[in-house]
Amino acid sequence: QVQLVESGGGLVQAGGSLRLSCAASGRTFSSYTMGWFRQAPGKEREFVAAISSSGGSTYYGEKGRFTIFRDNAKNTVYLQMNSLKLEDTAVYYCAAKIGLVTTPNYRYWGQGTQVTVSS
Repeated sequence: QVQLVESGGGLVQAGGSLRLSCAASGRTFSSYTMGWFRQAPGKEREFVAAISSSGGSTYYGEKGRFTIFRDNAKNTVYLQMNSLKLEDTAVYYCAAKIGLVTTPNYRYWGQGTQVTVSS
């Protein structure tokens, strides 16, 4: 079992940056592929980025402005978001699974952190 807790969300002006963190419980964090998703009001959940258990592979739904990375010693995965746009406003969730970065079947989910981008 993995428990995930996101942090780092908040209110930011368009063009600004935020770094989200997701802290995982348990001693097997380094075994899991980690992903970030987001869900805006009235919209379906959307894939943002994923990183393999070792950190050697990444996969993005949002290329260029976002970077996913992890620190297995700290049981934490991060999402660096730059040049934020109004349409990036959403609740951001981290998730964990065993498997490839390109497959969708995440097993564990955090509660989410709100990101609001203002003009």
